[in-house]
Amino acid sequence: MTESLRTARALGAVIGSAVGDALGAPFEFGPEGAFSARFPNPGHGGEMCGGGGWEPGEATDDTQMAVLVGESLLECGGLELADVFRRFQRWAAAGPKDIGLQTEAVLSSGDPWDMAAALHFQVNQRAAGNGALMRAAPSEVYFARPGCDGSGGIGSGGGIADRDGRAATMDAARRIAALTHGDRAAWEGTAVFHELVRVAMEGGDPLAALPATLAAVHPDHRKRYADVLAPDWHPDRATEFNGAVWPCLGSAVWALRTTSSYETAVRAAIDLGGDTDTVAAVTGGLAGAVYGIAGVPERWAAALHVPLPGFGERVLRVGELAELARRLSG
Repeated sequence: MTESLRTARALGAVIGSAVGDALGAPFEFGPEGAFSARFPNPGHGGEMCGGGGWEPGEATDDTQMAVLVGESLLECGGLELADVFRRFQRWAAAGPKDIGLQTEAVLSSGDPWDMAAALHFQVNQRAAGNGALMRAAPSEVYFARPGCDGSGGIGSGGGIADRDGRAATMDAARRIAALTHGDRAAWEGTAVFHELVRVAMEGGDPLAALPATLAAVHPDHRKRYADVLAPDWHPDRATEFNGAVWPCLGSAVWALRTTSSYETAVRAAIDLGGDTDTVAAVTGGLAGAVYGIAGVPERWAAALHVPLPGFGERVLRVGELAELARRLSG
């Protein structure tokens, strides 16, 4: 794959995820089909409508946390988990418009970064939400770089950095997810998502990569993910709300499998209802990596903006996100 194609896929993943987030936010917890009912004719504009407390094009906590992960990777020259956690804490303390209840509890607990999520899980026994999945696009792009090991360095081919990078990217994903989610189910779903984007970044078919990816999932969680990622699975068969990690990921893969473009995949994701911003962010990250930045409609990206509470008055626009993606992709 040429550098230009890799960059286009990196831009597609990062910007595509943010666009899906902002596009889906006004429809969160709404009924199925609400997006298409309001915008029945694709391509006619106006879809980045805002609402529900969100400005048109405003990204939610999904993308805000994603940017913090990406900037930490770049500024630290690799994965420094304590630094990521501190950035999350600073953001959470600033009172973002939206933050997951579990994520907020972990970040405000006062417990050490390497224990907070595990201690929360011990008490609550509920930590399989999609809050780690939603912020994954920048780290997916970063760890998809050829030769990148699980810390962000360049591997020599031994240890964790296997020949095709699967072990490295999935290990990094698990460790980032574990900062806020103590349930291994969340780690494994985030790891699968990272690997599918890595395959797409290489120009491969992430759907064809599912069997090998599932084989690398922890045995205790493999069947659960095999069920929702199966070719015949439909979101109507989900046994949990799509705010949980496995139906969220399953819905994103279903949207990619049953459509033929970034735009139709994201529309299908939002039309599922429920946790629309995150399902669309995950779908947008995956579809963006497959179709590249050219597949992301400019009319959607133009209004995109990402406030960063706790970090001054910073608001990232599509140009800043594009630069972040380029740097992350190496």
